[in-house]
Amino acid sequence: MWGGWQQETLGIWTGVVVLSENPPIRTTIPVCRYARQRGAAFPAGCGISTPFAIGYASIVKASEDRMTQRQKRAWQRMLSGRRLDLLDPTPVDIEIEDIAHGLAFVARWNGQTLGDFAYSVAEHSLLVEEIFLRANPGVPARWRLAALLHDAPEYVIGDMISPVKAAVGPGYGALDERLTAAIHLRFGLPASLPAAIKKEIKRADRISAWLEATQIAGFSGSEADRFFGQPEPALMRGLAIRLRPPAEVRADYIARHVELMAASAA
Repeated sequence: MWGGWQQETLGIWTGVVVLSENPPIRTTIPVCRYARQRGAAFPAGCGISTPFAIGYASIVKASEDRMTQRQKRAWQRMLSGRRLDLLDPTPVDIEIEDIAHGLAFVARWNGQTLGDFAYSVAEHSLLVEEIFLRANPGVPARWRLAALLHDAPEYVIGDMISPVKAAVGPGYGALDERLTAAIHLRFGLPASLPAAIKKEIKRADRISAWLEATQIAGFSGSEADRFFGQPEPALMRGLAIRLRPPAEVRADYIARHVELMAASAA
């Protein structure tokens, strides 16, 4: 917050910036630099033209408006104590325990699956990582970690079936991309994955979806083929959809993450 001007020794003017009202924290910065940033009313002789200052004022005003909008309620408190800004996420506010807990309680298929437990996004992610490794033997551990985390943003934005995502529009995709980038950076991955890796993870994702569709979501084989493509039998051999208590899946997800982080650092 702007706190006015003050003249110090030798006639040097500085701007006073109030960083906090409670507790009171104030600081000063050179007058001309602050005037350029804020376009505040400034004393004569500071060397700033009024149009130049006003132009900067409009930029700063727009930035402050965005900050005000975010403060209205764009964040969510996590069980770890972190406060994650969903619209402007940062890696430092992301913890694997929060991700694992959230994903273990988010149901795939909107919960419309057979069994006494919902099929969770955490369980799906474990399966996708396994299929990804089967399809790409010898792939570096960091890309297996990327496969495990491929749906990680859903720990705060939930899982939507594809038709709903399409109806929501590009806003959902943009939110997903920002969260994905922050999660990747938090765990040592590039913000955006190489195209070839993304393609292979998506391939594993579709195979997992085919298995889920036919084993627990009521799809016939031909229906699943139409929606998800016909998977290679060798990649599915011996795989079965498991329905387990969320706490058990959460523990396995964290354990697998720890293993892959260690392998990536080796």
